[in-house]
Amino acid sequence: MAVVGIGVDVVDVERFAAVLRRTPSLADRLFTSGERAVEAPERLAARFAAKEACAKALGAPPGMSWHDAQVVTDPSGRPRLRLSGTVAAVAEGLGIRSWHLSLTHDGGVAIAFVITEN
Repeated sequence: MAVVGIGVDVVDVERFAAVLRRTPSLADRLFTSGERAVEAPERLAARFAAKEACAKALGAPPGMSWHDAQVVTDPSGRPRLRLSGTVAAVAEGLGIRSWHLSLTHDGGVAIAFVITEN
């Protein structure tokens, strides 16, 4: 396997939470219902960072839908990306077969790192 793309994103948790408070409908546009079930602002900020990092790892092509890159948690507690629609199509076109996602939050920031491989 070879690395196809790398993406990283950092989100200021309080700033992100303030934006969601000012514009509640934004959460519906950015996150699936399963992702919105995560109530802690730092965890939601980390999921947003993951979506941004995913886009960067794909080269940030236009037209991708936020809902087409969903952050889910596997039974062991590890975060994973579940792709569909526009994001899955871009990934398939790039020959991506494997995704690695790491999330963290501390000190008022949330960070996501994504690596894709073929």
